[in-house]
Amino acid sequence: MLTLFGDLLHNFDTQNPHSERANVENSDSCPSDSESGVSGTDSNEHRSRPFCNNLSAVSNGEAIYEVVTKKLVSSLSSCGFNAEVEAVYRNDYTGIMSRAKLQSFCIYSKAMEVKCGGNSNVKYAWYGASKNEIRRIVSHGFGLPVDTQTHGQGVYLSPVDRPFESMKSASPDEDGLRHMLLCRVILGKIEAVPRFSEQCNPSCEEFDSGVDDLASPSKYIVWSSCMNTHILPEFVISFRASSYGRGDQRRSQSSRTPNSDWMPFPTLITTLSKFLPRDAIELIGKNHSDYKNRKITRQELIQLVRNVAGDKLLMAIIKSYRRKQIKQPSSNGLYNN
Repeated sequence: MLTLFGDLLHNFDTQNPHSERANVENSDSCPSDSESGVSGTDSNEHRSRPFCNNLSAVSNGEAIYEVVTKKLVSSLSSCGFNAEVEAVYRNDYTGIMSRAKLQSFCIYSKAMEVKCGGNSNVKYAWYGASKNEIRRIVSHGFGLPVDTQTHGQGVYLSPVDRPFESMKSASPDEDGLRHMLLCRVILGKIEAVPRFSEQCNPSCEEFDSGVDDLASPSKYIVWSSCMNTHILPEFVISFRASSYGRGDQRRSQSSRTPNSDWMPFPTLITTLSKFLPRDAIELIGKNHSDYKNRKITRQELIQLVRNVAGDKLLMAIIKSYRRKQIKQPSSNGLYNN
């Protein structure tokens, strides 16, 4: 059954391969102009392109604006963040080269459908980055990932109902706005990629892409060799995000969240270095530095440490530290220093 979200996003249902086939099996193996987001409008609003030459603003009166906004706001709210969408932009795919990219995506989608026995497993997913990188991707495509990767070498996107994972990479611009791409992604048959894997391609011909967890993925991993054929950026969402107050944060977080108020962060890193690989420690250290320089929020730092180290290990370290500090706890918070 088509969801409202999938229905309004070009009627491209990720759960039903028949709706996907209807989009790719027309005369030019591409969605129609209306399905691909090419509206052909001559309105003054869409002539204004404040973000990038390849994008046009979506009016907040359009249904797609309301659906995308509601999905982002509600999903981030469940993670303890208050989000306010400032603008939504649509990738028009009107130029000859951008139209070729759209056709290429459709051809690969159809090929994947054949390979996978009728279901190419196309989904919508978020990708967060700086404003300049988002502009570059819209104009030229994805480049080689430069950040430390935790599950192999590729482009990391997050499921449409888990935007927080991508928001962590969406650094605020000079106006305090964050920017994320909403992309259509060809996943095919997915495989679980272990943490700290050096994998850069499917492990065998059976698989096409990766996830961090088969049961509940928070990361879609598209290998670098497929990043500009299997990912189709369709929308850019510009928004502000701030964490709720401490009481609201506690209510929104899982009961498994580590809750030490006094373990110094350098001590935590030193202890974690006994259990985690070097690249994981470097990633945690980099994010701790970003937090001290106010590039990321406290909530983002906490979530990163939980993702890399795992709650089980963190709780064990915290409990051990507490037992050693019975007489007088330190005043430096675990995630505050």
